[in-house]
Amino acid sequence: MSIDVVTFGCRLNAYESEVMKREAEAAGLKEAVLVNTCAVTNEAVRQARQAIRKARRENPDARIIVTGCAAQTESGTFAGMEEVDLVLGNSEKLERASYGRVAQFGIEESEKVRVNDIMSVRETAGHLIDGLEGRARAFVQIQNGCDHRCTFCIIPYGRGNSRSVPMGVVIDQIRRLVENGHREIVLSGVDITSYGADLPGAPTLGQLTLKILKMVPGLDRLRLSSIDSIEADEALMRAIAEEERLMPHFHLSLQAGDDLILKRMKRRHLRADTIRFCEEVRALRPDVVFGADIIAGFPTETEAMFENTLKIVDECGLTHLHVFPFSARPGTPAARMPQVDRALVKERAGRLREKGEAALKVHLEREVGTRRFVLVEREGLGRTEQFTQVEFEGHASGDLVEMAIKGHTGRHLLADRISKAA
Repeated sequence: MSIDVVTFGCRLNAYESEVMKREAEAAGLKEAVLVNTCAVTNEAVRQARQAIRKARRENPDARIIVTGCAAQTESGTFAGMEEVDLVLGNSEKLERASYGRVAQFGIEESEKVRVNDIMSVRETAGHLIDGLEGRARAFVQIQNGCDHRCTFCIIPYGRGNSRSVPMGVVIDQIRRLVENGHREIVLSGVDITSYGADLPGAPTLGQLTLKILKMVPGLDRLRLSSIDSIEADEALMRAIAEEERLMPHFHLSLQAGDDLILKRMKRRHLRADTIRFCEEVRALRPDVVFGADIIAGFPTETEAMFENTLKIVDECGLTHLHVFPFSARPGTPAARMPQVDRALVKERAGRLREKGEAALKVHLEREVGTRRFVLVEREGLGRTEQFTQVEFEGHASGDLVEMAIKGHTGRHLLADRISKAA
């Protein structure tokens, strides 16, 4: 073993793990395990601690360096683990110097924690990478941090305030990735629909999207990670309507379908806003598919409120649900609100997942008999334009292949190859 990276959480973390590994290797660090943590739920923190203990058992002589959002917000939790050699903040983890000091001078107990005030970070560097190892698609960080303070969310305290990567840097990086063979690029960040507000001229996500597609004609597919639909700008709606290379799959930061719960979450949209957005996008792109993040059992949620959340799955025509049982994060306002019984939270999350499985099955059945271009992620597995997973025979990773959808498993589509895309 030289450097092993264990990643939890979002696509942004997956991207940053590649940067971390590259910078650590360039600094000369060897025999190390880097654990990039997530702070979204208590379960994510528990899993990180479990992975750290496992890493120590399997690599007794390695340095174990813990970083990521949970390390930023709970540095003492990880510093107190005897298995951990060093805790790095979310800013420090991307700096080559952080690993160079370890490689050259080792780690002293007195400097076990190197976590600065994330709110003091004002810039997001365009950490250029040539590609993501073993992935057909590549993630490009366009933004970091968040200016909003949803009552359930600890992430702004792990990521800091919103800050954007300049357009030119983003386009240069995408051009490099395309030149290195990536067929699909995913724009990622913590709150990508807030992109550009801190840059000169305040460009928007929609303007960035249109600029990328114009300036990088060799890019086959552009995809957006999770978006806050209330922030969708006019240029983004135009891109949805006019740009076929912008994939017809949008994952919504929905969280709930009841107006009072949305207000108590301090969200900036109401249920009618989300329904209207889905209707408008579907009118522009009839082949669109929506996913959504939804929290079950938020404090004060009654059965009637939860029923409104169940109903919005049908009202918006959602297909891919990410369901989160509410997890009270210390330091957030929601943790001080009247809590829903844990057994009821679990039961509601289960009902939401069943609803999601039924919605996915409807989508899969509608896909049978269609033809889709599938980006092959690995042998026998890929995704359509709508991000639906497909199983098939053969093909090398990175190919873009036209396939006939012949059936489904209830979770994945089944397909046969027609031809390879030009």
